[in-house]
Amino acid sequence: MATMDVWALVDWDKPLQKIRQPIPTPTGTEILIKVTHAGVCHSDLHTAEGFYDLGGGKIFQVKDRGITLPVALGHEILGEVAGAGPDASNLTIGSKQIVYPWLGCGACTRCGQEEDNLCAAQKGLGTLRNGGFAEYVVVPHPKYLVELGDLDPAVACTYGCSGITTLGSIEKVMPLPPKEPVLLIGAGGLGLSAISVLKSYGHENIVVADISDDKLAAAKAAGASKAVNTSGPNPTKVILDATGSLLIAVVDFVNSSATAAMVNGLIAKGAKWVQVGVMGGSLELSLVANIFKGLTIYSNITGNLEQLNRLVELAKEGKLAPVPVQKMPWDNVNEAMDLLKKGKVTGRVVLVKE
Repeated sequence: MATMDVWALVDWDKPLQKIRQPIPTPTGTEILIKVTHAGVCHSDLHTAEGFYDLGGGKIFQVKDRGITLPVALGHEILGEVAGAGPDASNLTIGSKQIVYPWLGCGACTRCGQEEDNLCAAQKGLGTLRNGGFAEYVVVPHPKYLVELGDLDPAVACTYGCSGITTLGSIEKVMPLPPKEPVLLIGAGGLGLSAISVLKSYGHENIVVADISDDKLAAAKAAGASKAVNTSGPNPTKVILDATGSLLIAVVDFVNSSATAAMVNGLIAKGAKWVQVGVMGGSLELSLVANIFKGLTIYSNITGNLEQLNRLVELAKEGKLAPVPVQKMPWDNVNEAMDLLKKGKVTGRVVLVKE
């Protein structure tokens, strides 16, 4: 039986290990993808660490999601069609495909609405099934693949997570007048992707906050109107000085106790506050104050398949500026995870399998 290399999470909070597993055989509508590019995401770090900070001293154990070890992480996946089941149609062997990884159960209300990312029984690639840190992945149906075309594969592989996450987040605060300030908290890969998405809308007033001058410089290079360092003692004042007013649109790609408290002091009446990051923590809110503000708080969990198709179309039309990517050899996955953990990645780090 032919086998493949798999960089697997074997023990919680330990470096990934390379193991051998059989190459899967696709059946029915399944497609076998040979991975060529795999993005590395902060969610991979949280999964590997084995817990999320729920705030108030509480943690959520990742194993309680039903994850069985060993498993290959990596949910930003791009590769070549290597095989297909007898019921899979309209695919060419060797064609390059962007993979939608957030696979739902296929039977619930959310899946019927093509909202796989909101399925309560999700079986995602890179979480409950092998992802892009394996040489081959199985995709259950051709609908979860989007043709690469002439796009840069190192950039396009990020669309399945950071791309659709930012598109979904920005859609929650839009439409807005082009000169209305939108605050993005965090100038990492998601923040830079959000700048690109906002600019595809023609938005002109994009304020980015971070505690790293290097990342803020990357945000300015990506098209941010203003880049604000919030590492000082009064981050709320620094942001208000930059925006000139309270804000009606904030997207928090960090989403920690500290950033949530900061946002709560920045929002205007009728504001939309989108929480995206999973750094963790909690925040006490006044329910009455929320009512008087007319506040809307969204949480955003990735995006749906329609958003992936729309995002790829924007990129193919030249309307979506590519995010900076740092390419590394596929076998350097632990080094990539470590760089991300230490905050030393500008944009997105992408593993390339030769």
